[in-house]
Formats: sequence, structure tokens, C-alpha cells
Amino acid sequence: MTQLALVTGASSGIGRDLARLHAARGGALILTARRAPELEALKAELEAAHGISARVIALDLGAPGGAEALVAQVRAFGQPVDILINCAGFGGAGLHIQRALATEQAMIDLRALVTLAHEFGAEMAARGSGRILNVGSIAGFAPGPNQAVYFATKAFVNSFSQALDHELRPRGVTCTVLTPGYVETGFADVADMRSTLMVRAGGGDAARTAKIGYEAMLRGDLVAFDRRVLGFSMARLLPLLPRRLVLSIVGRTQARADQ
Repeated sequence: MTQLALVTGASSGIGRDLARLHAARGGALILTARRAPELEALKAELEAAHGISARVIALDLGAPGGAEALVAQVRAFGQPVDILINCAGFGGAGLHIQRALATEQAMIDLRALVTLAHEFGAEMAARGSGRILNVGSIAGFAPGPNQAVYFATKAFVNSFSQALDHELRPRGVTCTVLTPGYVETGFADVADMRSTLMVRAGGGDAARTAKIGYEAMLRGDLVAFDRRVLGFSMARLLPLLPRRLVLSIVGRTQARADQ
């Protein structure tokens, strides 16, 4: 039986390209996100191109009970999940006190990622095999003025993923965290960040970033950087600088032109 991958955030960007990579290897898929038309289009594309089986579950993982509903529907299919890819999430630029509190709180809500890792990670550990790929961010290695909540959530993803790998690896399961820099997807438009220095400087390619993350997951790597120089700078050099200087540098890259 071909390996089954559950991909969240599969309707666009890195999540969609991760699904394409798995399909190209002959793997079966469960695709989930909020937008059903985009998921159905991806399902049709992948089944036609690779002859694989793909299922679609359109739901909002951020809604109350969303993650639990997804787990129940996946289990109802009757095939164990071999690979879990958590790619759902969003960002938002601006000063924390000027942004809508409900939006900031929704961004903090990482219960879906934790729930899926808990439920499917336990099943993988019981079988003695499995792979988890969590899409974090290079943002998780620093505090992020003008994206204070987003950077903090990515710090959680980065930390949680590495600790989870340490716990599960003796049981035959690995957890890799992909920590890309800015990638050209729809992220900047949703987050209202087109005028920021970071976005104007240009971003990485989603397909290339997905490939780096997918291959790192298959190898069982702990952390995957899509740009080594940026990764080294953020993870190794930045922590050595004075905190106020770090805050100033990051804050300038994340500020919108109207701030």
C-alpha cells in the first residue's frame, strides 16, 4: 500500500507544493484546507498526473472542534496516516495594539497543530514508523516587532517540533521543522505586508522550499533551512547580538510603509 500523507493548508503555497511532491512519488493524499474548490482542483490535477488517490476534507482547522473533526474523518477512511504535514497558518503585520484582538488570538491558536501531532503521532509511535513535517519559519528564531504574535507562534512551532522529535525518535517516528525565510505565496497579501522591506527585497520559491522540506523530512532531519546563509544568520549570529539591536533590525524589516 502506498504511503498516505495528510497535508493541511494544501490549497495554496508551500502546502500545495508539498502535496505535489508526495504525489509525484506515488503517495496517496488527504488534502485539507478551508477552500473546497482549490482542494478539488488539486485533487484532480494530482490524480490525473500521477495516478494516485487523493481525498479532500474542506474545513476550518481554526474553528472550535475543527482539528477533532478532521481526525475523526481521517480515521473513518480506515487507512493509517504515514506522513503528517502541518502547513496551515497565517500572519499579519502591524503594531499589536492596533490589530484586531480576535485576529491576534486566532493566530495564537495552535491547537490544531498540537492535536494532529498528538493523535497521529501516537498512532505512528504505536506502529513504530512515521514522519511529521511542521512548517515553521525563520521568524521563530527572533522576536518580531510589527509581527509580534506571528514571530512568537513560529517560535512555538520550532521549539515544539524539535522536542517532539526527541520524544518520538526512539519509537521510530521523526519530526522535522521547515524554517523558511519569506516565500512568495499569497502570505504577504493576506498579511498586508507588500510594502515591508522584507517583502520588497524578494522571497523564495514555494516549490523549491517545499522540496527542501520534503526531502529533509524523508531523511529525518531535525531542522530544515531553505536558505543556509539566512538560517545561519538568524539561528546562530542573531542570538549573539544585543537584544535591542536585534529588535531594531527585525522591526525595520517588518514595518509597513504607512507605519
